[in-house]
Amino acid sequence: MACLLETPIRMSVLSEVTASSRHYVDRLFDPDPQKVLQGVIDMKNAVIGNNKQKANLIVLGAVPRLLYLLQQETSSTELKTECAVVLGSLAMGTENNVKSLLDCHIIPALLQGLLSQDLKFIEACLRCLRTIFTSAVTPEELLYTDATVIPHLMALLGRSRYTQEYICQIFSHCCKAPDHQTILFNHGAVQNIAHLLTSVSYKVRMQALKCFSVLAFENPQVSMTLVNVLVDGELLPQIFVKMLQRDKPIEMQLTSAKCLTYMCRAGAIRTDDNCIVLKTLPCLVRMCSKERLLEERVEGAETLAYLIEPDVELQRIASITDHLIAMLADYFKYPSSVSAITDIKRLDHDLKHAHELRQAAFKLYASLGANDEDIRKKIIETENMMDRIVNGLSESSIKVRLAAVRCLHSLSRSVQQLRTSFQDHAVWKPLMKVLQNAPDEILVVASSMLCNLLLEFSPSKEPILESGAIELLCGLTQSENPALRVNGIWALMTLCILANIADGTTAKELIMTNDDILQKIKYYMGHSHVKLQLAAMFCISNLIWNEEEGSQERQDKLRDIGIVDILHKLSQSPDTNLCDKAKTALQQYLA
Repeated sequence: MACLLETPIRMSVLSEVTASSRHYVDRLFDPDPQKVLQGVIDMKNAVIGNNKQKANLIVLGAVPRLLYLLQQETSSTELKTECAVVLGSLAMGTENNVKSLLDCHIIPALLQGLLSQDLKFIEACLRCLRTIFTSAVTPEELLYTDATVIPHLMALLGRSRYTQEYICQIFSHCCKAPDHQTILFNHGAVQNIAHLLTSVSYKVRMQALKCFSVLAFENPQVSMTLVNVLVDGELLPQIFVKMLQRDKPIEMQLTSAKCLTYMCRAGAIRTDDNCIVLKTLPCLVRMCSKERLLEERVEGAETLAYLIEPDVELQRIASITDHLIAMLADYFKYPSSVSAITDIKRLDHDLKHAHELRQAAFKLYASLGANDEDIRKKIIETENMMDRIVNGLSESSIKVRLAAVRCLHSLSRSVQQLRTSFQDHAVWKPLMKVLQNAPDEILVVASSMLCNLLLEFSPSKEPILESGAIELLCGLTQSENPALRVNGIWALMTLCILANIADGTTAKELIMTNDDILQKIKYYMGHSHVKLQLAAMFCISNLIWNEEEGSQERQDKLRDIGIVDILHKLSQSPDTNLCDKAKTALQQYLA
C-alpha cells in the first residue's frame, strides 16, 4: 500500500513547490511596474543559497522574462539592476543553470547592458557575466564574437574597483589561446591593467595578477613587454617579486611565481636572474610542502616543473632545495591520515583529487631528472619510487598515466638505470600495455621511451622484441601524427645497430627479411620531413656498412628495391646533414 501512495505524495510535494515558485514568476507579468520590481526583489531573496528554488524558477520560465525586463527601455534602472542581480544568482547554481541561461542568449543581453550610463547597473551586469564566464560550460569564444566588446570593457576598467575586479576576472578566465592573448594585448591590456597591481583592493590586485599570468604564458611578445613596464616608478618584475614574499597570501605568492615563471620560459627573464633563482624557485618549492592545501601543492609542483624543465642548473638547485625530492614522495601518501584533516568536506574533496597530486609529482620528477645522472639516481632511490611509477602507468586518469610515462621517459635517459632499476622492475611490461590503444599524447612519450629501452646496452631489448615490438613500431610509422612516425622509424633504426637477439639471429636479418619495414624505410628516405629522412638514412647506413658480416647481400637487395637511386638524389639535398649521410652511404657501395 505504501508503494502505491509514494508517487502521488511525491507529485503533491513537487506541485506545492512548483506552485510557490510559480507565484514569483507570475508577479513578473504584473501591469504595475512597482509590483514587478517588488516581485524581482522578493525573487532575489528567495533564490539566495537555494539551488532547488533556482532550478524551479528556471523551469517555470523566469529567465526569458527577466531578460525581457532587463532590456526594455521602459524598465527603470533599478528594475534592470535587480533583474541582473537575480540572473547572477541563478548563474551561481549548477552548471545546468548556466546552460539554461546561455540557451536564452543571456550574454548578448548583458553585454548590451554595459552600454548604460548607470554604474550600479553596469556592475550588476559585469558581476553576472563574471559568474557565467567563469563556469566550465561557457565557451570563452563568446567574449570575442563582437569586436566592440573588448575595447568597451577596457574603457570600463576605470569606472570602479568592482568593474576592475570583474573585468580582470573575465579576461583571466577567457584568455585560453594565443589569439585571445593577441586580442587583449592589442587592445592595451598590459597598460590598462598594470596600474591595478597597486590598487587598495586585494581582490583587484589579485585578479590583475591572474590576468598577467595568462597573458604571459608561452607568449614572448607579452613577456618582453611586461619586463619593461613601470608602475609607480617600479618595474613589473620587481612588483611580482614583492608579491611572492612569505608575508603575502598564498594565492598571491603562487600567481606571482607563475607570472615570473612564464616570463622566464618565454625568454624575457634569464634563468640565472636572482628573481628566478633566489625568489621564484624557492617560493614554488615552499608550495610543495605538506603544510599547504592540496591545490596549492599541485599548482606549486606543476609550475616548478615547467620552470626548470629546460635548464639543468635550475634542476640542480631545485633538487637540493628543502629536500624537494623526498618532499614529493609525500604526494603519493595523501591524505596520510583522516585525523590530519578535521574538515570533512575538505577530506572528501582531497580524496577525490588525490590523483592530481600524483600527476604533479610525476611531472616534477620528470623535469628534475631530465639531464643530471645524480638527480635521477636520487629520484629512483626514493622509497618505492619505481613501484609508484609502474602503478601510475595503469591509473584510470589519463593525465596521471601521461605524467608517469613522462617521468619514466626522463629517467630512462640514464644508461645505469636502464641496466638496473628498469630491468629489476620489468618496466617494459606495463609500458607495452600503455602502448596498446593509447591516445596520441601518451603514445608520443611512451614510444619515445621505447626507443631508449631498445638501445643496444638495454637488457630489456630482447623481451620487448619477443613481445611484438616490431609490429607495434611498424604501426607507428603509418600514424597520421608526425611525432609518432619519427619515433617509430627511430626505434626501428636503434634495432639496426643491435647485435644478437635471443634466438641468435641478428636484428639486421630481422629487418632485411621484412619487406614491410624495408618499404617503410624507402618511403621515409623520400619524405618531406628531414628528420624522418635522416632516421631512415641511419637505418640504411647500418645495413650496408662494409665491415659488417653479410653487408654485400644486404647492399644487393637494397639496390634491387631502388635504394641506390634514392641515395644519389639525396646526395644533392640542400640539407648538408642529409647530403653528407647519402654520400657516405654511396661510398659503401664503391668500397
